[in-house]
Amino acid sequence: MNRGLTVDDLVLAGIALFSGLVGAFLLRVLLRWLGKHAGRTRWNGDDVIVDALRTVVPWIAVTAGVAGAAAALPLTGSVQHHTNQVLTVLLIFVATVTAARVVAGLVRAVTVSRSGVAGSATIFVNITRILVLAIGFLVVLQTLGISIAPMLTALGVGGLAVALALQDTLANLFAGIHILASKTVQPGDYIRLSSGEEGYVEDINWRQTTVRALSNNLIVIPNGELARSNMTNYMRPEERLTILVQVGVAYDSDLDHVERVTNEVIAETMAEVEGAVPDHEPIIRFHTFGESSIDFTVILGVGEFSDQYRIKHEFIKRLHRRYRETDIGIPFPQRTLTVQSGAVAIPQQRAGDGIVPGGAAVLYD
Repeated sequence: MNRGLTVDDLVLAGIALFSGLVGAFLLRVLLRWLGKHAGRTRWNGDDVIVDALRTVVPWIAVTAGVAGAAAALPLTGSVQHHTNQVLTVLLIFVATVTAARVVAGLVRAVTVSRSGVAGSATIFVNITRILVLAIGFLVVLQTLGISIAPMLTALGVGGLAVALALQDTLANLFAGIHILASKTVQPGDYIRLSSGEEGYVEDINWRQTTVRALSNNLIVIPNGELARSNMTNYMRPEERLTILVQVGVAYDSDLDHVERVTNEVIAETMAEVEGAVPDHEPIIRFHTFGESSIDFTVILGVGEFSDQYRIKHEFIKRLHRRYRETDIGIPFPQRTLTVQSGAVAIPQQRAGDGIVPGGAAVLYD
């Protein structure tokens, strides 16, 4: 010390330290009040910022109090220098962690709240968090007087060797970034690959894409394989889609009456079944003189991919019941076998109302 420690020095140091603690407490109370108001807004970004400030601001107040106490004490130049360095590193560390939380939280808030933006927060949140922490680490080294230029050079050379050794991992990483940046696939989309895997995309991280099948099983697909595969996305450009239901009626049916009854069933199904799109204009198109029926297609609108099974189920049940009530026949193939002694039976096909299993038989006497 340059001079002896006095009571005044201790009082001043105590006042500075106490002021820092009181300031930290008051700032935390203020930020808690701001957090309650931020929770009432629609945007999640202000919640992230206030929550991060509740961590860093009290620490800044405490550090300022410690720095003031150290300045009030008669410390030597060396001790004062090391104290300032420790406090500076502590502030940089807290600020870096807080900045990483803020940036990651804002990225997550933006990707979740805005449609058309990459919806998977995982990969972008991790990348931004690592970048911020790396920058903070370099700032700490520079503050301590450690030159970072040789380290950056070594990282550049070593990074090349690592890139060659981790080609598959890096390929999956950049494939995941490309998939999200191109907006071809987002979490929540229902996709089907040419290899047969299908389901809802749960998450796209730095290595793999997780897909939840309708059976509730998870399918893990490497990002590189997903990028190379032919894929159908049933949620883009919009979630709504149309489904086709094939129906056939007897040849002696009044087709105008069939169309009118079918439209009534469609309107009832669209209005009452969950997942249907009531404002979608239904379409009925007769298209084929079949072997035993006149066939037509009913085109229905559904809200999203998995709704089609429930809507088809209800529509077919209601249509079958209404056809029975209105005497509209739904025929199916019937075969008549003519059996002659010592000869091969030749099946003949005709339309009918009886239930005869399809197929042919060869009988000998």
